[in-house]
Parts: sequence; structure tokens; C-alpha cells
Amino acid sequence: MKKGKVVLVGTGFVGMSMAYTMLNRGGVNELVLIDIDKNKTEGEEMDLNHGMPFAPQKMTIKAGDYEECKDAQVVVITAGITQKPGQTRLELAETNTKIMKDITKKIMASGFHGVIVVASNPVDLMTYVVAKASGLPTNQVIGSGTVLDTARLRFILSDYLQISSKNIHAYIMGEHGDSSFVPWNHAYAGCKKIIDVLRDDGKNTDQLEEIHKEVVNAAYEIIEKKKATYYGIGMCLSKIVKSILDNDNSILTVSTYLKDGEYGQDDVYIGVPAVVNQNGVRELLKLELSPEDQEKLNNSCRIMKEMRENSIDAIINEP
Repeated sequence: MKKGKVVLVGTGFVGMSMAYTMLNRGGVNELVLIDIDKNKTEGEEMDLNHGMPFAPQKMTIKAGDYEECKDAQVVVITAGITQKPGQTRLELAETNTKIMKDITKKIMASGFHGVIVVASNPVDLMTYVVAKASGLPTNQVIGSGTVLDTARLRFILSDYLQISSKNIHAYIMGEHGDSSFVPWNHAYAGCKKIIDVLRDDGKNTDQLEEIHKEVVNAAYEIIEKKKATYYGIGMCLSKIVKSILDNDNSILTVSTYLKDGEYGQDDVYIGVPAVVNQNGVRELLKLELSPEDQEKLNNSCRIMKEMRENSIDAIINEP
């Protein structure tokens, strides 16, 4: 395994936003780009390399193919179709399941044994698909989960409270989607509960649910205004990958496999706070949820499992 080698599968807006962030941040020694459109991949290679004189460190960037995965430390999958008008989430999931399964088989055929990070949507389901198709230990397959949702929450809270977003410690949990939720009892500004900050400032705590709605609706609003979201998730993916490469044990709400009754669940990938290092997920950060929040998490997991039962598991198990 080459330390600092990352393979990106999918050179669309999300993948290239991540690649551009990595070029500017540093910390990656080698980046290999893979896409079904090889001509575009070669163009992206050239474009990124032309910025190298102003990058913080030397970085090998090249267009490649799946055999490059063999000695990679991390493979990031951003490939897949986006939801079309009139298309249901299940239809999107079925199509992307077939794509994820094919990509994963090609990755594993190279001899890859590192960490796979999935960002394709619906991300919790697609992470499950990649885990099943790869046969890797489940801690080595993680999804972007609610990392972006959490970043949006912290930005909005920071703006509302006029406190640096770096000192906002709050998480979005559950599905990367409409059934997500905020465990407000575990949300802090510095070391003080945000609920108490609001009360001390004479502000209504009802505003917290409005803030959560703003987070949930953010993607829809961005898509309406500019057709797609990619800078935010590109930054998030870069952070997840850097945590793996640096082995820094960051706490991130990645899509994580619940298998031993954690949060009362099993055999499901969902967004929960987890410690991320060179092995992928080192461990979950188990929170005590209120009965209301536990039911919200149960609902998120139920949605994932129902979609799997409808057709996703059958597609995974097809020869």
C-alpha cells in the first residue's frame, strides 16, 4: 500500500471539487482519476496539474484505470447518476446500486485492501451496497453520511449565535436526507449546551427546529438556484480522506455500519458520530439519545431497510 495514494472514481462536479480541495490543502502524495469518460479524465488531469506550481506540496495527479487501486490507501467513489425529474428515490437507488456493484467489483479485482469512502446517493444505501459487494471489513467502508449536513448545521448555528463555527459542536444524525435529526441535548457552543446559550440570551429554543429545517432544505435550495451542490461535499470528502491519511482520529458523522445493536440497530449503514482514522471507523461515539431522538434514528434506519427489501438486496445478490 502506498501511503498517501488516493484513487477517485467519478470525475463529475463532486469528485473534482474534492480533488481541487486536495490540491490546495496538500496531504495527498498521489491522486489517480478514474471515469467512464476517459477524455474528460485526461482533461481534468491536465487542468489540475497546471495549478501545481502554486500548490502547498508536490502531488502526482494522473488519469488511470482500476488496476491503480491495488496499492491505494483510499478509494473515493463519487460516480453514479443524479436524480432526474419524476424519478423516485428507489429508482435512483436501483440504478446506482448496479453502478456501485460494478465499480466495487473492479476495485476489488485489483487486490485493493484499503479504505473505501462512498459519496454516491442515496449515500447510506450505496455505502451498504459497496460493503456487501467488496467483502471488506465494514469499518473499512464508510460513506460521507451526514458530514455535509453537520457542516451546514454548524455554519447556520454559527451565524445565528455569532460564535465561530469551529466552536460549534453539534451533529446531524440519521439518513443523509429528509429523515435526519439533531440530538439537541448533545449540541454545544464551546462547553455550554446550545439550548442553555439560547435561554441565557433570551432567545426562543423553538428556533432550533427551524434551523434544522433550514439544513434539510439547503440542498434543495442550492439545486434550484445552481442545479447541483458540490463545493461543500468536496470539502467534506477531503476532510474525511485527510483524517484517514493522517490517522488523526477525527470525530465525523460518517455513514457507519451498525452491527452489534448499537443504538438498538443492526445490519444498517447510517450517519452517526464515529472516530475516523487509517482503518476507517475505529469506533462509534455512542450518545445517549432521548426517546424522541431514538425514534427518529429508528425511522431513518427503517427507511433504509425498507428500500433494501424492495429491490436493493436482490440486485446485490444477483450473480
